Amino acid sequence: MSGHSKWANIKRKKEANDKVKGNVFSKMSRLITLAVVEGGGITEPDNNVKLRLAIEKAHAVNMPKENIKRAIERGVGPDKNQIKEIVYEGFGPYGVNLMILGTTDNPNRTLSEIRNILEKYQGKLGGLGSVSYQFRKCGLITFSKSIINQNKILEISDRLNAFDLNEDDQKYYVYFPYEDLGHIKSKLQDTKYDSAEVDFKPQTIMPFEDDEKLKKISELIDLLEASDDIQKVFTNL
Repeated sequence: MSGHSKWANIKRKKEANDKVKGNVFSKMSRLITLAVVEGGGITEPDNNVKLRLAIEKAHAVNMPKENIKRAIERGVGPDKNQIKEIVYEGFGPYGVNLMILGTTDNPNRTLSEIRNILEKYQGKLGGLGSVSYQFRKCGLITFSKSIINQNKILEISDRLNAFDLNEDDQKYYVYFPYEDLGHIKSKLQDTKYDSAEVDFKPQTIMPFEDDEKLKKISELIDLLEASDDIQKVFTNL
């Protein structure tokens, strides 16, 4: 199992607080609507893997059923094609690379907002391919240590063809090929997991131990993720 850096610990704590920051329901609504659109208008979670995973995330932040229903209906409504998923590439302060995953109905607005935030923190947007070659698009599934032991997690990792496995005090994090994300239900059967989602995992980790600089980078990511248009920010720290 891979070790964890100081940034990884900050990242996990930050993710644990995400549900109480920003307009989370708005983000989840866009994610659900996009899943229906990209799934060809299929509104049944059992037949649309991306939708099932989006609904699981919505349940995790206690999103009301009515909100979920409305988001699904928008995916087959007249404005369905306005929501798009866009990945922005950029550079943060101190040479940190960023992959910014957005779901937006106005790419020009989102682009301008991201650019302004990055410039405020001495960062900048990059062109297509400027950063992405340093990241691997993959699936990430998390399990609680309270219900899964180490032997079981190794067995699960084997089933998912995992290429990396991390852990902290409470959870295991299993990274596996993106192509297998749609097959986790059949591969895991009744095994309970906390979450499953798309991830951009850095191919090479940038070591960083300066507390003040880490704080600045964390503030930048918090500000980006506070936007309704941005689902998640990935870094090479």
